[in-house]
Amino acid sequence: MSSAGRARAASLGAVAVRMVVGAAARPAPSAALMMAAVRGEDTEFGTALWWAYAAFSALLVLLAGIMSGLTLGLMSLGPVDLEILMRSGTDAEKAQAAAILPVVKKQHQLLVTLLLCNACAMEALPIFLDRIFNPVLAIILSVTFVLAFGEVIPQAICTRYGLAVGASFVWLVRTVMVIAYPIAYPIGKLLDFALGHESALFRRAQLKALVSIHSKAAGKGGELTHDETTIISGALDLTEKTAEEAMTPIESTFSLDVDSKLDWETIGTILARGHSRVPVYSGSPRNVIGLLLVKSLLTVRAEIETPVSAVSIRRIPRVPSDMPLYDILNEFQKGGSHMAAVVKAKPKNAPPQDKTEPG
Repeated sequence: MSSAGRARAASLGAVAVRMVVGAAARPAPSAALMMAAVRGEDTEFGTALWWAYAAFSALLVLLAGIMSGLTLGLMSLGPVDLEILMRSGTDAEKAQAAAILPVVKKQHQLLVTLLLCNACAMEALPIFLDRIFNPVLAIILSVTFVLAFGEVIPQAICTRYGLAVGASFVWLVRTVMVIAYPIAYPIGKLLDFALGHESALFRRAQLKALVSIHSKAAGKGGELTHDETTIISGALDLTEKTAEEAMTPIESTFSLDVDSKLDWETIGTILARGHSRVPVYSGSPRNVIGLLLVKSLLTVRAEIETPVSAVSIRRIPRVPSDMPLYDILNEFQKGGSHMAAVVKAKPKNAPPQDKTEPG
């Protein structure tokens, strides 16, 4: 081969090598877009990657909104609230409460999971918006989307329909709890140890306040009547109140001397008082010896002036002044008596002083 031919071949070979090297060094179109994204370059509008970024940004806004709403909706439902709905709610509420209860019981782990997912979604949103918009517009859109669709609207909905929304997305909550388990579980246990579990049950005073709020007299749309609230509040006070707090002083009690006579005046006074039982004393009104059943006077003739001692006098039990009302109620329910004499502790040598308490 001539020198000219060898030169031409060498030139063609060099060109071929450069073409092969250039082709090998040139990335594929999709890889080029990814590299541009990594370098922070704007993605061309209308390309597949642009639409992918836009769709992923919308998905992040949706995820942030769901997590924000569920944080408010689920964390506002305590185990006691759900158990009440499971027992007294409609069929739909019972099913929804039963679905949510196992998740809500893991209170701190649930809180960490929802906040972690919400934070990840909101932090990732500006990164993807920055790929398809200029930085200023990306910040404006990010703040707007997060505020409107990631916070305000979801929380407004879940405040009103927290039970239904929570039951609808309980599958998603379980999924993210599994995904975030390595992080959420230890943090949740740490919070359980540091803060403990919130007291879900109402104290006695809180129950009384709750009942009073639900009364019609409160004017807040409650259905409980005044008598119902009085009975419920009184029942709640039985454990704390003692006999001394509920008794009627002997000075204010109508009673009969055992030596008095059942004449027209006495019987008329008894009927005017309207009591079914009248304490009977001997000597001093404080020395109560028993009870006179008013119905037993049906066979007594007033003109004969029968002595009170001649009529059947029932025994009256004596209870200490510090005895709880619940214990006294249990004694009354045994049927022995519906009235008791409250004995106040005195020195051993002093006679006990009795005060009657109507049943």
